[in-house]
Amino acid sequence: MASILDEYEDSLSRSTVLQPGCSSVGIPHSGYVNAQLEKEAPIFTKQRIDFTPSERITSLVVSCNQLCMSLGKDTLLRIDLGKANEPNHVELGRKDDAKVHKMFLDPTGSHLLIALSSTEVLYVNRNGQKVRPLARWKGQLVESVGWNKALGTESSTGPILVGTAQGQIFEAELSASEGGLFGPAPDLYFRPLYVLNEEGGPAPVCSLEAERGPEGRGFVIATTRQRLFQFIGRVAEGAEAQGFSGLFAAYADHPPPFREFPSSLGYSELAFYTPKLRSAPRAFAWMMGDGVLYGSLDCGRPDSLLSEERVWEYPEGVGPGASPPLAIVLTQFHFLLLLADRVEAVCTLTGQVVLRDHFLEKFGPLKHMVKDSSTGHLWAHTERAVFRYHVQREARDVWRTYLDMNRFDLAKEYCRERPDCLDTVLAREADFCFRQRRYLESARCYALTQSYFEEIALKFLEARQEEALAEFLQRKLASLKPSERTQATLLTAWLTELYLSRLGALQGDPDALNLYRETRERFRSFLSSPRHKEWLFASRASIHELLASHGDTEHMVYFAVIMQDYERVVAYHCQHEAYEEALAVLARHRDPQLFYKFSPILIRHIPRQLVDAWIEMGGRLDARQLIPALVNYSQGGEAQQVSQAIRYMEFCVNVLGETEQAIHNYLLSLYARGQPASLLAYLEQAGASPHRVHYDLKYALRLCAEHGHHRACVHVYKVLELYEEAVDLALQVDVDLAKQCADLPEEDEELRKKLWLKIARHVVQEEEDVQTAMACLASCPLLKIEDVLPFFPDFVTIDHFKEAICSSLKAYNHHIQELQREMEEATASAQRIRRDLQELRGRYGTVEPQDKCATCDFPLLNRPFYLFLCGHMFHADCLLQAVRPGLPAYKQARLEELQRKLGAAPPPAKGSARAQEAEGGTAAGGPSREQLKADLDELVAAECVYCGELMIRSIDRPFIDPQRYEEEHLSWL
Repeated sequence: MASILDEYEDSLSRSTVLQPGCSSVGIPHSGYVNAQLEKEAPIFTKQRIDFTPSERITSLVVSCNQLCMSLGKDTLLRIDLGKANEPNHVELGRKDDAKVHKMFLDPTGSHLLIALSSTEVLYVNRNGQKVRPLARWKGQLVESVGWNKALGTESSTGPILVGTAQGQIFEAELSASEGGLFGPAPDLYFRPLYVLNEEGGPAPVCSLEAERGPEGRGFVIATTRQRLFQFIGRVAEGAEAQGFSGLFAAYADHPPPFREFPSSLGYSELAFYTPKLRSAPRAFAWMMGDGVLYGSLDCGRPDSLLSEERVWEYPEGVGPGASPPLAIVLTQFHFLLLLADRVEAVCTLTGQVVLRDHFLEKFGPLKHMVKDSSTGHLWAHTERAVFRYHVQREARDVWRTYLDMNRFDLAKEYCRERPDCLDTVLAREADFCFRQRRYLESARCYALTQSYFEEIALKFLEARQEEALAEFLQRKLASLKPSERTQATLLTAWLTELYLSRLGALQGDPDALNLYRETRERFRSFLSSPRHKEWLFASRASIHELLASHGDTEHMVYFAVIMQDYERVVAYHCQHEAYEEALAVLARHRDPQLFYKFSPILIRHIPRQLVDAWIEMGGRLDARQLIPALVNYSQGGEAQQVSQAIRYMEFCVNVLGETEQAIHNYLLSLYARGQPASLLAYLEQAGASPHRVHYDLKYALRLCAEHGHHRACVHVYKVLELYEEAVDLALQVDVDLAKQCADLPEEDEELRKKLWLKIARHVVQEEEDVQTAMACLASCPLLKIEDVLPFFPDFVTIDHFKEAICSSLKAYNHHIQELQREMEEATASAQRIRRDLQELRGRYGTVEPQDKCATCDFPLLNRPFYLFLCGHMFHADCLLQAVRPGLPAYKQARLEELQRKLGAAPPPAKGSARAQEAEGGTAAGGPSREQLKADLDELVAAECVYCGELMIRSIDRPFIDPQRYEEEHLSWL
């Protein structure tokens, strides 16, 4: 058996796709082009399995991608569709003539039940090879099994329901565990629960389905040939182990509710549609004699699980007569009927046959059809072949069916990803609502379509439905793209005109007051809507013109506030002399530019409140731009006007720390005109440094002079360091003030003396007060009696100067004595220096033969050396090497120059060294060799390298030269 389940198209099969209620034909409409480039694949595609059975197929079941089929009477073939090339054959081991009656496979694909015609039942687990008979089940011909989808696992079925041909419903539970020879049987228990009856007595249980609902409720649906029973009850919390006994016990005294139909096929079959594995089923279809009972399943209903029931009659040629249906499967929108020679698919929405698929006679008659809920595939088989149906995009054309049924919400739900179809649905819904006079709903739908704008607008105008037209325009406006500015401008203008006209018509009617208020609220909602904000802002000029033309000042202000066009709002309040309202708008929105623009107007009417608002704004305002408003306001010269201007300027200077010169100059001018007492305090607070004051000194001097504020002028002169002018002006005001100015040039004694002489002359000549003149003489140590004597008139007697003259003579005498003492100290110091020099000439040191250089530790006498008074001894070259790094750059250059000159100088000749050196030096015209050596010694041997300042300066130098650190580091490794 090669390539089991390799799929291919059965070219020999004959299938006919009929025109369904959900067709794939496009409906043209405005705004879209419906072009179908390729032929769309059918919803149901049949494929034959490449498999030839060794014996005839008697039964087939599929669940959770697990396929099981019985071949002949003794062979079971199991295939995991995920591993199709690994089939598994199991021998049933039957020696009698019993045939396979039916097979049942649970939703997990793990538990397989094989009902035999001999009223025996076999059990096979997916993970085992052993076929195990169920002893407790013997004697029952099983017709149906209701699996427990909530509690079923791979190892256990949980409590399940079993229906028999005798009409009995049993509860059972199976376990996959194999306990050996004496282990437990797979059927843990098997107990009767209920018997289903028809008019003639017990009837076979054709189908069983068990479901769990919300709030612990349980549901069981069981069918016979003509009846459909419902068992509904509550399962107590924690009572899962009790199974279904409590549910059926509630119907021990009275029969459960059921639906009954007169005709009979001799059997029936129930199919559920479940969207996802282990989810609650959504719909059901019951195949019985009178047709197919189809409806929805609602687990929330208290009395019945079934809702929206409808009986679809069988298609022509199908029924209890010559061609009865053999099986039924249910998909989302179709149920498929299996007949002996064909499969017919019927749309559950319209009852129309959408597929009639005939099978070739060579395969034999069709036997059964099942559905794998986990994959959605449909399986059908004859005795010699197996077929699979793929369901592709079943909901593709459902929207059209719902559209024809006027169920627009469902139609839109199933075409959301197809804009052309959605537009068709919306247009149809809009027309339907318009005919039903539901104009607002119609307008909302029209706004979402691609229909011609002019046609829809005229439609509402002809019906005199301005409210619906406004709704349509608003929604169209919200759907415009940013590039469609022209359309947006027109729509906003039209909407504004509609609302204004409506408000104007209702305003004078007292009976329409409530309607007026509702219209006004809608208009304001339109103006303030975030969706329309962009377009309203772009069209604000035209909207303001419309509002003005209708004289609606209330909404002019309202719209300006929404558009944050506060300038227009403030201007409106100012025109109507509502200055406090205008200031409230400014203070609320805190826009500096609006303050600059409207402050000149507001300050004339509410100066105090405006200044309060300025102060509250703080640093957000630029005080320089408010100066024009203050200047215009304070020109009147009234105290209140000047005080408000000073209050704000003081806030800027003292609180905000403003340093702008224009502000300080303006504050100076206000002080000079209105508060002279504060002028001098401000100047003194600003300081006396010309580089740290923030006002213009020359402007301040001119301003103070114009208003006659002499003390302030004196302060400005002092800041300008014009001390002579300051003293001259101060003498006109107060002598003490002049004395303070005269002491300011502390570093220039000559100028100080000159200023004090001016004060003395003024006191003597102008005030003619000798005592005050003498006080000035005492106040300034630079002045002497002889400096001020020329200022006194000749008739003044010497008695007035006796004290001053005596003090002056004493001072001169004291100065002479100080000079003599300093001369004596200098003479003694010179004698000590001479003595020290004489002692130094006689100092000497002794060098022993074993003495060594302090640097290289070699014998000292081997090479020229230096001996220091501290006792350290160095070779000349070692000392030179030790001193060189610590010398400044210019001394290092000097050292190299001396070494070069000594190297070039000729060695000394025999004879008098002094004479020869003198002659050599004179002849060469340069320094002698002895002089070069002396200069070299002065650089190198001025002090001991270990005891002198050189060692102190080198204390922060590293022991190892940073440039040689890496080399030194590597040498230690």
